Amino acid sequence: MSGEFIAFLVLALIAIAGGVLMINLTQVVHMVVALVFSFVSIAGIYVLLSAEFVAAVQILIYSGAITIIMLFGIMLTRHNDRSEPKSSMGKKLFILGGIAAFAVSVYFGIYTLEFPNQATELHVENTKQIGVALYTKYIIPFELTSVVLLVTLIGAIILAKRDDKKEANDE
Repeated sequence: MSGEFIAFLVLALIAIAGGVLMINLTQVVHMVVALVFSFVSIAGIYVLLSAEFVAAVQILIYSGAITIIMLFGIMLTRHNDRSEPKSSMGKKLFILGGIAAFAVSVYFGIYTLEFPNQATELHVENTKQIGVALYTKYIIPFELTSVVLLVTLIGAIILAKRDDKKEANDE
């Protein structure tokens, strides 16, 4: 058992624990912190895969910007996390069974996967390869993603303004 394998197991367990905590916690800010733990551990897995640029982008964009946008959205829309009812034990067991079935299917899918034995140069100029692919082949999805993020931010502001007007009319 190598150190790289142990590091992968630790990072994978942190990512899974962060995802499970994000789903099960009740405080919205705690959910966002759990999500940050998942994002940072995924960045660590990228480092293990020798994709340092993608790891840096993962930390900058997801752990930083997306988390901040989520917090602003939560603050602007005045999310009331106390109004959601508690789930029953049957529902929790059904969800646990679904997660177990998904994990088993992913395990067998990966276990039976065969890769062709061809040499690739992934570690050579990987940042340049990403840039060329992003700005040639994937330019339209890249720009559409920025438009979608802008629309969601504007939507959160509109919802917050609508709540302010509603509160002013109620008083």
